[in-house]
Amino acid sequence: MDDLSGLISMIPVGDIAEKLGVDRSIAEAAVAVAVPAIVGGLAANAKDEGGAKSIEKALGKHKGKAPRSLADVDEADGEKIVANVFGEKKADVAAAAAKKAPAKAEGVDIGAVVAQVLPIVAPIVLAFVANQFAGKQEQPAAKAEPEAPANPLGDLLGGLISSPQGQDLIAGALGGLLGGGRK
Repeated sequence: MDDLSGLISMIPVGDIAEKLGVDRSIAEAAVAVAVPAIVGGLAANAKDEGGAKSIEKALGKHKGKAPRSLADVDEADGEKIVANVFGEKKADVAAAAAKKAPAKAEGVDIGAVVAQVLPIVAPIVLAFVANQFAGKQEQPAAKAEPEAPANPLGDLLGGLISSPQGQDLIAGALGGLLGGGRK
C-alpha cells in the first residue's frame, strides 16, 4: 500500500463527514483532493536539502503513529503541518484543490470543507509517509544496486504524487502554489 489510493483508504471519511456536518460524498471529495495536495506540498518542500531535512525531522516524530480514528488525530499538530507545508498559501491551495474535487453539492463551499479537512488528514499523511520512508530506509541494499538516490524522501513523495490522483491535482489546479511553506 504505497500509493495515494492506499493512503486515502486509511482516512476515516465517515467520521470527518460527521465532525464537519457534511454529506459523506462531500467529505470524500475533500479528502480526495486534500491528501494529494499535502503530499504534493511535501514533495515541493523536499526538493531542496533544507526542506528535506525539515520534513525528515517531522517524519521522525510521526513514525509508527498512524491515527486509526478521528479521536487519534491531533488537529493542532495538523495545523502546524499545514502551515509548514503551505505557508500563507493554505487558503489558495484549498480553493485550487476544491476546483478538482470529484463531487459538488448545492450550498456547500467545498473550498471551506477542504480547508477544514487539511489539518485533520495532515497527521495521517505524515504518519503514512514516515512509515513508508522508514521502511525504505530499513530495506537492505542489493549488492548490484547503484548508489542510493541523493534525495530518497523526494523520490518517495514523487512516487506517491505520480499516481493518477496526484498527477491530475498537482499538474492542474495546484501547479504553482505548492512549496510555499517554511523550509
